Amino acid sequence: MKIIFATNNPNKLKEIKNLMPKGIEIVSLQEIGCTEDIPETGDTLEANALEKANYLKKHYGYDCFADDSGLEVEALNGAPGVYSARYAGAERSALANMTKLIEELKDITNRKAKFRTVVALLLNGEEHLFEGLVTGTISKTKHGTDGFGYDPIFFPDEHTKSFAQMSLSEKGLISHRGLAVRKLIAFLTQSIV
Repeated sequence: MKIIFATNNPNKLKEIKNLMPKGIEIVSLQEIGCTEDIPETGDTLEANALEKANYLKKHYGYDCFADDSGLEVEALNGAPGVYSARYAGAERSALANMTKLIEELKDITNRKAKFRTVVALLLNGEEHLFEGLVTGTISKTKHGTDGFGYDPIFFPDEHTKSFAQMSLSEKGLISHRGLAVRKLIAFLTQSIV
């Protein structure tokens, strides 16, 4: 089975391909000639994931899946949430986003946060949503060089490493995206049979 993943983010593409079992091949937007930025104008993760998937279906005609993820910090009433990628501005700088978040939390002792991913699948004319969630804390400094986004400052509960200190396989076992994608894989595997 081949399916399009509606993202231009090479880090997400690598992470998702690493999770897929044999028999399910992920096709990138680049491979189908889609180079434009796909709109994300929703005010929820669900709305953004569906918007991206529907855009691809409308303009390219493919069944596909898309995701949206957000870091929700308890002391900031769930911010940055759906605006995680653009938290420090439209340029989507991970470093600027982390710096802003660390600064906003500098005098706050409650550093609890959760990462949430929603995957939207369009398949055979139907929409399906899959969610993954992981809880953790925000550190005061960056730790590790792997991963992307907020990975260097997010420590999942019951772990002594940040996401950026974990291998792709380690992160994939416990991450929000990994959990959502495993639900997607289970659904796709049933659909193939």
